[in-house]
Parts: sequence; structure tokens; C-alpha cells
Amino acid sequence: MIAPHGGTLVNRLLEGANAEALASKAASLPVLTLNSRETSDFEMIATGAMSPLEGFMGQADYEGVCDNMHLASGTAWPLPVVLATKGDDDGSAYAVGSEVALQGEDGTLLGVMTVTDNWTPDKRAELEKCFKGDDEHPAWDYLESVGNAYIGGTFQAVALPSYEKHNEFRLTPAQTRAAFEEKGWDTIAAFQTRNPIHRAHEYLTKVALEQTDGLLIHPLVGDTKADDIPSDVRMKCYHAILAKYYPLDRTMLAVYPQAMRYGGPREAILHALCRQNYGITHIIIGRDHAGVGSYYGTFDAQDIFDQFEDGEIGINTLRFEHSFYCKLTGGMATTKSSPAGPEDKIFLSGTKVREMLSNGERPPAEFSRPEVADILIDSYAQKVEA
Repeated sequence: MIAPHGGTLVNRLLEGANAEALASKAASLPVLTLNSRETSDFEMIATGAMSPLEGFMGQADYEGVCDNMHLASGTAWPLPVVLATKGDDDGSAYAVGSEVALQGEDGTLLGVMTVTDNWTPDKRAELEKCFKGDDEHPAWDYLESVGNAYIGGTFQAVALPSYEKHNEFRLTPAQTRAAFEEKGWDTIAAFQTRNPIHRAHEYLTKVALEQTDGLLIHPLVGDTKADDIPSDVRMKCYHAILAKYYPLDRTMLAVYPQAMRYGGPREAILHALCRQNYGITHIIIGRDHAGVGSYYGTFDAQDIFDQFEDGEIGINTLRFEHSFYCKLTGGMATTKSSPAGPEDKIFLSGTKVREMLSNGERPPAEFSRPEVADILIDSYAQKVEA
């Protein structure tokens, strides 16, 4: 099975008496509350999904990532994973060498971090280097929402965050690796998505299935933009399409707890490295992966992988061109497989589907399977009524 990024699958979750002892100690420590993105990152660090990270980044790792997409150790890593103060907190309560209790927004204790770094970042530089962004980029909204100090350090977890949704599909990297081994899958393709699966997605995933032993549909269920389709609606769509249109003995569904950063090319690298930790050997990288607006070129998220030396990234990329419904051949295709001219191409996108649904229009069969369209139509109708 493919090795985790960095060689070792990290596990920061304590159990039994050790967890109880740390929880007792945490009662006398200063407390820092994690927002929802940080909580997602905490979970992924604790379970090894963000291996080799063992905690929130310190200043040297942060600067290396922003400047050249590498940790201070030289290991490839594309985006900051940091813990910020909140509101007017200047970070002075979290001195280097001290310990701090980390809790969720609901007040639940998650773990204890040993502070190794406390610094004031240049958020504008982070925005420009990591996201090629400006004030209109979603990343800037997030950066403005947190405090002005970053606190880094390794942590030990006493509990993982709890959720009301999708719990049976919240598989850790250790669990997905065990599932793949039980199924006898040596090569596994992952499909990262924050949208329902429409016909273009279906085409890409089935081409991937032709090349690998199994397919993991791995939808992101952390924070997304307000206009993205909610995760519970998307999960209904995944269940519906998988039940009828995919071979269930070669397909799995699990959720990916990370929050979207809308970092385009750099986020494509992040998605790939984290999926490697889940045991994935191939990841689908399509048009404008993790993009937003017009900040990134159509295939920048594919080209960025070529900036790394051989062996720095263990997972393979399946790079697809813009797929479309071909009226000439009567099926899905790309320019590599269809001779059709512009008049015979129907291009599909999640954005287009959302526009049609918001206008009360039913997506045509070339856009989505009828079972998926029915779920989306019902969801949008309930939204309008509300």
C-alpha cells in the first residue's frame, strides 16, 4: 500500500487513562477556541490525514510553505495550516513553552498543545503568495475574520470533534487503508468534490475506474461558500447515483472533513497529499480544481504538480481536460476522444446546474442523472419556501 506523505501515518489521539489524565490537566490551562476550519484541521492532523504535520504550523514551516511550498524540513506542503487568535486577542497569553487547552466552538475539550511559536503574520503576503488573491477572494474574508497572531505547536488530542451528520462515513486514514486492504484494492482513485456528481464527473470517475482497482468518492464536508450546495443534499445525490450507475463492489463513499480554502493549484496539491495519507494512489484533477472566480487558469491545478521533484509527491494524478456531452457521438467525451466541433458540444458545470435550479429550471439529461436532478429540485424548492 502507498506510504503516507512523509513516510509515517501520524496519530495524535490519546485513549483511555492517558486521555483522561490530559483532560484533567487541561482544566488548569489557558483555553483557545478553534473556529470550524481549525477544528477540521485539528481532526485531520490528529488522525494523520495531514501527515507529516503533528500540530499547527510554527513560523518556519509557515514561511517555507508560503514562500516555496515546502516545510522547514524540506517536505512538500502547499498551504498554511495554522491556529489563530480570535478577536482582539494579541496572543500574549500563549507564551512559547507554555501549554494551552484547545476546545471546539461548543466548548468541548479537544486536546492540549505545547506552544513552540507565537508570531504576527503578514496576512496580505499570505493571501498573495498562497492564493494569488485580492480583497474579493474568499481567503481574505477568512484571514480578516481571525486574530492577528498565529500560535504553533504540536498537540495531543483527547477527542475528535463530534458532528450531527455523515458520521458513518467519517473514516479516518487508518480506516480507509484497512478497508482497501480488506477489499484487495492495490490501486485506488479518489474523486474530490464539493458538488453533486453530474454527468461530466461521472465520466471522469468511470475513466479512473478503468485504470484502478477501486474508486473512493470523497466529498468535502467542511466549510464551503454560502452558495455551495449543502453537504446533506450532496450526500443524498451521491447515494442515489452510486446505487444505480456505479459498480458497488468497486466503489466506496466516505466524507473528507477538510474546509475549502479555494486555493486552486495549491489546494489541489493539498487535496492530493491528504488523499495519499488515506491510502489513495491516484487522484482525479480536472478543470479548475478548487478554483473560484477567475483567479486561476483552467489547468493551473494540473500544471503545478510538475513544479515538484520526482518522489516529492507519492500519489499519481489523473489529469482530465474539460469534458462535455458530445451530440455527435451521443455520450460524454473530451477533445482527446471526440472530433466534434463547438456546435456539437454541451459543456457541463456545477455552477450552471445551480443557476438553472435557482431559476426553477430542470437540468437536462446531458447535465445530470434524473435521480440527482430530482433531489436538487426538491432541495431548491424547500429553500425557496423557507
